Amino acid sequence: MMKTISRTDLILNPDGSIYHLHLLPGDVAGHVILVGDPGRVQQVSSHFDQIEIKKSNREFHTHTGSFKGKRITVLSTGIGTDNIDIVLNELDALVNVDLGKRSVKTELRCLKLIRIGTSGALHADVTPGQPVISRIAGGLDGLFHFYRDPGNLNLKTLVRSFMEHTSWNDSLAAPYFISGSERLHTLFADAGIVSGITLSTPGFYAPQVRSIRLLPFDPELISKIETFRYEGMRVNNFEMESSALYALSALLGHEAITICVAIANRISMEFLEDYHGAVDGLIKAILEKLSQDD
Repeated sequence: MMKTISRTDLILNPDGSIYHLHLLPGDVAGHVILVGDPGRVQQVSSHFDQIEIKKSNREFHTHTGSFKGKRITVLSTGIGTDNIDIVLNELDALVNVDLGKRSVKTELRCLKLIRIGTSGALHADVTPGQPVISRIAGGLDGLFHFYRDPGNLNLKTLVRSFMEHTSWNDSLAAPYFISGSERLHTLFADAGIVSGITLSTPGFYAPQVRSIRLLPFDPELISKIETFRYEGMRVNNFEMESSALYALSALLGHEAITICVAIANRISMEFLEDYHGAVDGLIKAILEKLSQDD
């Protein structure tokens, strides 16, 4: 017998739309670009040939339209893995749950999720303005541990190696590492893009070893990360969403990849003041690739 999902687990608005995103099932395309900043939704959709849907609630702004004949949705998530938890669960419900019957569909859809963002580089040879693609996302936020992992998605050898190398303190959430979509990585990993591991942190200041008046718990964390290697890969950058994106996408059967422009270099202390052009160039390159993707 098909399980009925309760009204407190699957919350719908009076118009039948999903609770936070305010979207209906038909509003979501098979390819979804995720951005943190609501203002970046317009930056992406300005390149569309046409826009058919514009909806917003709180920090969640959505435009669905087409680029060179390919239907694409762009959605802002806001900042942090907690927001990704909302966005991924609600996007999945829109395509894989019969909202009227409150039951999971027998045939499930796989969304292609591409996060475009900004990040801080952790090696001196990554130039501000350069794009970085995340083959693996590591989470320092703990979100993944609230979910069951029946497929053993967490790369435990990598976890142990990272914790040993950084002398990880057990008062902090245990890190987790999840692979992104290899197919999407191959689609987007051009010669000029830096590839490797990305770390998602639960904050912008102390978790990324920034200090204004408060001191970070481990002021040496960046220098430890800089020397860490795993199977020929290094940790290239900090950002705040990809670990949850990769974890929940893998658990739910979706494909996900993150490509971020490095706007700060935490080793050389360089900062790209005007990064709009670099982000816009990345957006156009991604749209061109998506227009050819099945």
